[in-house]
Amino acid sequence: MPHRKFLRQALKIIKENPRVFEALAEYDRTRRLPKTVYRERINLTIDANILKKFRRHAREKGLNMSRVMEKYMLEELRK
Repeated sequence: MPHRKFLRQALKIIKENPRVFEALAEYDRTRRLPKTVYRERINLTIDANILKKFRRHAREKGLNMSRVMEKYMLEELRK
């Protein structure tokens, strides 16, 4: 891969994932790798029947309920 193309691709990756490279710089400095993604617990009130069906569905399909909800939240934010 030509040098300029490699450099352009590297800069693009760094721009798209700055937290990862900050974490690597922190590791280089301290020899401890910090978290790059922080998660937070929330409380929601949901119809009990829907929740029961969704839990069953997630279990049968091997889905992570939190990740599914994050996906729908992101879709809503993009509207």
